[in-house]
Amino acid sequence: MPIGVVVKRQPGVTRWAKHSWKATAILPGAAEADWRELRRDGEVVEFHAGTVTLELFGAETEAYVHGLGAQVPCVYVVMRAMPDPDKPFELLLITASPYEAQDYCDTGEELVEKVAMTPGLEAWVRDFVERFHEDEEFIKRRRHRDRIDKVEDGIGDPRIGGLGDVYASPSLQKRRLS
Repeated sequence: MPIGVVVKRQPGVTRWAKHSWKATAILPGAAEADWRELRRDGEVVEFHAGTVTLELFGAETEAYVHGLGAQVPCVYVVMRAMPDPDKPFELLLITASPYEAQDYCDTGEELVEKVAMTPGLEAWVRDFVERFHEDEEFIKRRRHRDRIDKVEDGIGDPRIGGLGDVYASPSLQKRRLS
């Protein structure tokens, strides 16, 4: 689904940042745009920065369920800063997966903004999840019953062989030499 992204430019709050940029809204089904000015109120300007395709994948339905379970379901807009003052950000991606958004946050190179879903978009994502989501049954891993900690020979670990273990007890050192 094509999603338009609205980005707001405000005056910066410090002398080092001339402007503050934030993705504030989405426009589901929007046509192509290239930083078209939508609204101006003094120094605050809102732009239709561009339109990106939101794709949903059957393998990611667990992430979508997690995102839809939030108090306010959101999509995540991923942007990269550009040197061009007329087009300060490149829109890379829009995703409904909080897990994928977290991956982009970890790099620190992209700006990731959380934007509330419109009711229609939320219904579209819920419909996709209802059709393709399958709960995975949790299977607990069985532990080995063998006890490997029955013998205590001082600080050294008896499972690690080596004559250079200065922390090994004298009885352990005798066993190693024989």
